[in-house]
Amino acid sequence: MPNDLIRIKRALISVSDKCRLISVAQALTKFGIEIISTGGTGRHLKNFGIDVTEISKITDFPETLGGRLKTLHPKIHGGILADRNDQDHIQSINRLNIPEIDLVIVDLYPFEKKVKEENSEERIIENIDVGGTTMIRAAAKNFKSVAVVVDIEDYSRLLEQIEKFNGCTSMIFRKGLAEIAFSRTAEYDAVISDWFLSNSETDFPRRRVLSGRLQANLRYGENPHQGGSYYSTGEFGNFFHDFEKIQGKDLSYNNLNDGTAALRIISEFRPCTEKVAAIVKHGVPCGVAVRQSSLEAYNAAYNCDPMSAFGGVIALNSTLDAETASAIEKIFTEVVIAPTITKEAKKILSRKKEVRVLTCGGIPKKVFSENRYQYRDVLGGFLLQEPDIKDLSSDDLKVVSRRIPSEMEKKDMLFAWKLVKHVKSNAIVLAKDSRTVALGGGQVSRLDSANLVKRKVFEKLESSDSDLQEKKGLVASSDAFFPFPDGVLTLAEAGVTAIIQPGGSLRDSEVIETANDLNISMVFTGTRHFTH
Repeated sequence: MPNDLIRIKRALISVSDKCRLISVAQALTKFGIEIISTGGTGRHLKNFGIDVTEISKITDFPETLGGRLKTLHPKIHGGILADRNDQDHIQSINRLNIPEIDLVIVDLYPFEKKVKEENSEERIIENIDVGGTTMIRAAAKNFKSVAVVVDIEDYSRLLEQIEKFNGCTSMIFRKGLAEIAFSRTAEYDAVISDWFLSNSETDFPRRRVLSGRLQANLRYGENPHQGGSYYSTGEFGNFFHDFEKIQGKDLSYNNLNDGTAALRIISEFRPCTEKVAAIVKHGVPCGVAVRQSSLEAYNAAYNCDPMSAFGGVIALNSTLDAETASAIEKIFTEVVIAPTITKEAKKILSRKKEVRVLTCGGIPKKVFSENRYQYRDVLGGFLLQEPDIKDLSSDDLKVVSRRIPSEMEKKDMLFAWKLVKHVKSNAIVLAKDSRTVALGGGQVSRLDSANLVKRKVFEKLESSDSDLQEKKGLVASSDAFFPFPDGVLTLAEAGVTAIIQPGGSLRDSEVIETANDLNISMVFTGTRHFTH
């Protein structure tokens, strides 16, 4: 037996979520542990025949201020904070008639839930817990003497502990609970801070707190020698709560990364009455298309780069039907994500048991594209930026060439412009008829990206399986300006007749002149889409 065991003589319980509470309380009473509780929790326990000592009987002070003041009292916090190995502490609580509290089971007012449900600022503010966080922090600080439980998932561990040690807790157990407790109060405060920030005029706060809750330990990270886990921030988009996994292996680190990238691409096309398909690999698109049916959209996206699509992640903005499932079944695919799936499609994909199939109910644009900030880890800290969500319409296009783009070219320009920010810089996207034809990115030179898409076009023209019949009428989107005319010359050789780009180069006039000489229509957006 460990020599650091602390016997639980008295437990304080105050929780908003009463789930599984009765079984815990019954186990405590079995070991003769006195239970102290607050109003709502006390009444709940009494309804199940469990003896409870009201907080007010300990403090000799009634709950007041509409429930705001219940536990903030020396007779409560003295009993939690007293170090059992400090004789001065023991003498003080004995002299002041303060009862020792050896176990604290406290969750917090459901602020996270209320923020999502309530519009009333007053009701939201009333769900900022003060007494609960204070008790949790006090108990966690005094882990050498007190055990603190803040999560329902730790109830079973608590019961195992007191059964094993006959109503006692060990130091290693208490210390582990303290870590969980402090991370919970930090998470809670971060959510509250976010709410205040969302209602302020501050763009970049003085302090930014990141919080997340573990959802799954993954087999490994990007590579087998790296560990990896998935944490949720509490917003919609949690792969383990907001998505239903229909079938397949466990989701991997790379699956989650690619799935997020695919969903963000799909979300660019909301609202959209047409069907959109995106195929992603290693965080970047292999192909994207907009069509009248899911099957047509998938086939057009797949035909952009069939080789790269092998082992990719597919996202649809529409129901996954049998015809589309049959097409997907023909190649190796890691993950398929769609709002819903038909019974026939489920049956077809069940033949590929390892393929992960997820449904998400719907793909709201704001969930994946309008998070308030984006983060990036750098040496000594992290970078914070606003998300790149600026929309563009045909009215925003500034035609700088002699030739005016056709309506079809404008439509394809806007399509390609939505996608270029999802390709690593320097990025070039070629499109035609609302589908990607070739994508080039991740290069240190824009000319290299232009040559990459040109090579892909030539390969398509030489392939008997390609759906690209002629080198003509392609639209090119560039995430940043062309520093020299050579990139435009290369794209013209690939069959590009219209280019959308930010503009802003010192050589814009030379670039425009080159476009005019080649009879290429060129428009400026005034907005750059770097993605490093």
